Amino acid sequence: MENRGINRRTIKDKKGKKQPCILIAEDDKEMRSLLFYYLRKFGYKIKLCQDGHELITEISKSMIDDQNHIDLIVSDIRMPYASGMKILKELNTTQSFPPMILITAYGSEEIHKEAEKYGAVEVFDKPFDIDLLLFKIEEIIPSYSLF
Repeated sequence: MENRGINRRTIKDKKGKKQPCILIAEDDKEMRSLLFYYLRKFGYKIKLCQDGHELITEISKSMIDDQNHIDLIVSDIRMPYASGMKILKELNTTQSFPPMILITAYGSEEIHKEAEKYGAVEVFDKPFDIDLLLFKIEEIIPSYSLF
């Protein structure tokens, strides 16, 4: 049987460990898809939200049910219904609120300072190097990659 690049030791080492989950909240369909496929390739479980309402719903689920646990949120700042920044401001003091990375096409020094003030672990201005995003994610939660 062909190996196809899978490291059998990695599978054994990862057995029994919970796959890290990243919640991506992005209203732009192409960006959401890019982030989904890229991060999934590195072994992360991905949940997608297309607006602030869905983001709030998913965060609420994760706070009441361990099956919906979220290890990290990557959110656009400007989205319909509720901005990523607003959600960060309102929920970051909650004990079970996961770390949050914000992305924006409207970055400014003020936005970065505000995000830092409210607890964002990083803010990336679009367009950004997706490998730098992955590097930051790897600092926060380890990958679960089998490849």
